Amino acid sequence: MLAVLALVAGIFLLERPRAGLEITHLDAGRTPVTVMRQPGADGPLVVIAHGFAGSRQLMAAWQLTLAQAGYVTASFDFEGHGRNPVPMSGDVTSVDGTTQLLMDETGRVTDAVLEATGAEPRVALLGHSMASDIVVRQGIADDRVEAIVGISLFSQAVTEDRPQNLLIINGAFEGMLREAALEAMAPLGVGEGETVGTPGEGFARRAVSSPFVEHVGVLYAPTGLREARAWLDRSFGREVTEGPVASIGPAILLALFGVVLLARSLAQALPEGPAPHRVGPGRFVALAMLPALATPLILAPFDTRFLPVLVADYLAVHLALYGVLTLGLAAWAGALPRLQGWVWGLALAAYGLLAFGGILDRYAASFVPVAGRIPIMAIILPGAVLAMLADAILQEAGRATLWRRWTARLLFLASLGLAVALDFERLFFLMIILPVILLFYLSFGLMGAWVGKRTGSVMAMGLGLGLILGWALGVTFPMFDPGV
Repeated sequence: MLAVLALVAGIFLLERPRAGLEITHLDAGRTPVTVMRQPGADGPLVVIAHGFAGSRQLMAAWQLTLAQAGYVTASFDFEGHGRNPVPMSGDVTSVDGTTQLLMDETGRVTDAVLEATGAEPRVALLGHSMASDIVVRQGIADDRVEAIVGISLFSQAVTEDRPQNLLIINGAFEGMLREAALEAMAPLGVGEGETVGTPGEGFARRAVSSPFVEHVGVLYAPTGLREARAWLDRSFGREVTEGPVASIGPAILLALFGVVLLARSLAQALPEGPAPHRVGPGRFVALAMLPALATPLILAPFDTRFLPVLVADYLAVHLALYGVLTLGLAAWAGALPRLQGWVWGLALAAYGLLAFGGILDRYAASFVPVAGRIPIMAIILPGAVLAMLADAILQEAGRATLWRRWTARLLFLASLGLAVALDFERLFFLMIILPVILLFYLSFGLMGAWVGKRTGSVMAMGLGLGLILGWALGVTFPMFDPGV
C-alpha cells in the first residue's frame, strides 16, 4: 500500500506542472526538440541545453518553470545524447572542434523553434555544465540572444565585459565551480549574491548558489529556479513572476521509491528457494579482491577503443574480464551458481526496465535507445551479465552479511578508479558512470537482492541486474565518432 501510494503521489506531483501547457515535439535537422508553452504564448524564447551525458528530461524543472511563467521554451538532445541519432564529433580539445559543432546545433534549434512557433525573435539561452560553455559562446555570437543563464558554469569565454547579460547558478557543494564564479565576478568588484547592472538595461551579471545541493541536485533546487525566472523576467522587461517553481526532484525520488518498494512485495510472491553456497572469509576476500585489482592491471597495456561511444568499449571489456576472473575463482572455491532461476531474472529485468525505466525516461533521463545504440548495447550486455553474476555470487544472492556486501561493491568501484588512474587521459570519462552505478546499487541492486534472497538464486539476481546494467550503460554514454 505504501509503495502504490508513493508511486501514485509521485506521478501526480510530476504531472501537475505540465497542466495547461502545450507540449509539442519537432526536429531541428536531426536534433529532437521538445517545445513547452502556455496556449497563445509567443515569446520570448528560452532555449534550454543539458550537460554531458544528459538529455532533455534532465532539464525538465527549468523548462516547466519557465513555460508556466509565459515563455516559449525549447529543450533538445545534443548530438550523441538522448534520442539524438547523430554522434558527437570533432576535436573535444579545441573550441573550433566539438564546441563549435554544438554551438551550431544550438543555433539550428533556435532557428527551427522560432520558425515553428512564430515566437518573437528575442532569445535567452540556459545551459548546465558542459552546455554552460556552449550557451555563453553561442550567446556572444548570436545577436538575438539577450540573456544567458549558466548553471554549474565553467567557460573561458566569460570575460570582464562579455557576455552582456549573464546569471551564474551553482550548487553550494560545487566548490571549484563556485570559485570559478567568484573569479568571474571579482573584476567587477562584487561577490556571490550581488548584482552588477540591471538586466535588460545594458551590462548585467550575478552569481548565486543554491543551498545544500551539488552538480545534479542544482538542477532541481528551488533557489536556482526562482533566480533564473526572475532574471529572465527583468531581462525582457516583464513583471517578475511570483508563485511556485517546478522543483520536481523530490517527486521523482518519491515515484522511484514507490517502484522499488513495490518490487519487495512482488518478490515475496516468488517461490522460496535454498540459500546459495557460502564461502569462508578467506576465500571471500580472494574472490572480492583479486579480480578487482587484476582487471585494470591486465587491461592497462591494451588499446580497447573499438566502439563509437566514449569509454564504453573499455567498460565492456572491464566488466567481462572482471566477471570471468570472479567466476573462475568461484569455480575454485566451489561457489559457481546453479543455472536455475533465470526466468525470475528475466522478470526482474522486465520490471526494472519498464517500471523504473519508464519513470526515468518520462521525468528524469533518456532511457529509450535510438537504433544506433542497439549494437553498442549488444556488445556491453555480455560483460554486464558476467559482472553482475560475479556480484550476485559475492552477495550470496542477497543473503551476504553487510560487511561482505559493502566490501565487494566498494572493491568493484575501486577497480574502475584504478583503471582511470592508470590511464587518466583516455579513461577520465569513466567518472561519469559513478552516479549511474550508485543509482543502480541503490535501486536496481536492492530489487535484485530481494529477488535473490527470496529465490536463493544467484542466476536470477545476476542475470536480471546484468541485463538492466547493460541497458542503462548503453543509453547513458554519449555516442562519439571523431571521424564524422
